[in-house]
Amino acid sequence: MIRIRSASTFLTIPGWNGSGPEHWQSIWEAEYANFRRVEQREWHSPSREEWVDSIESMVQQAASPVYLVAHSLGCVAVAHWAADRDAAGIAGALLVAPPWLSAADTCPEELRGFVPIPIGRLPFHSILVGSENDPYLPIETAMRLARSWGSEFVNAGRLGHINIASGHGPWTAGERLLESL
Repeated sequence: MIRIRSASTFLTIPGWNGSGPEHWQSIWEAEYANFRRVEQREWHSPSREEWVDSIESMVQQAASPVYLVAHSLGCVAVAHWAADRDAAGIAGALLVAPPWLSAADTCPEELRGFVPIPIGRLPFHSILVGSENDPYLPIETAMRLARSWGSEFVNAGRLGHINIASGHGPWTAGERLLESL
């Protein structure tokens, strides 16, 4: 078991459609008492404004220091939140496999409210984890996005979208990355 600091609050921000019980985010929430999920009213057709408000509400309620643990669309939601809100209480963020939502013809209709993705520097330390064979984010784009956000970039190798479909229930390498924040 990785030692995650118990004096910190970890807010998990799942991607589109949430993270099921076998997803690494859900496993971490069950394993560590100081993990809290940022829930959405509607996971399938998310509203960017509601998602940003949910992150804000959870950050305001959380005991400091606060770490954000986002996956997929959750990373984009974090970027929108950081662009619009005061992120002073955030100690760091682990941003795993954000999708690149740029072209109107390839962006699902349900996610168009998240376009354009903010590309300004995040106001807190962050690690962006990308995969060489992620179908939603080419590795070169992941590296450019990490530079834009001011994130440390970690090439995780060939791990797909780093979700249940790519075999990531438990993800101890991710726990080590989180611990390094």
